[in-house]
Amino acid sequence: MEPIAIEVRDRGEWAILHRGTACGGLKANRIAGDDDERALLALSLRPIAHPAFPIDDLRRTWPRPAGARRHLE
Repeated sequence: MEPIAIEVRDRGEWAILHRGTACGGLKANRIAGDDDERALLALSLRPIAHPAFPIDDLRRTWPRPAGARRHLE
């Protein structure tokens, strides 16, 4: 099982999402008190550091309100 993401549940509890390396199945496990906090933080920041889609393209094509000026790049 490989950790792939962090899930935040309704009451603010964190869980680690794992993907099976052989089967590809997903499983969520609650974090434990002895889990490495830096590793959890790195895992939670992964979507920001490596987005699943190009954010720069969104800025260029995002719908703007009528009359809004485009930012110069």
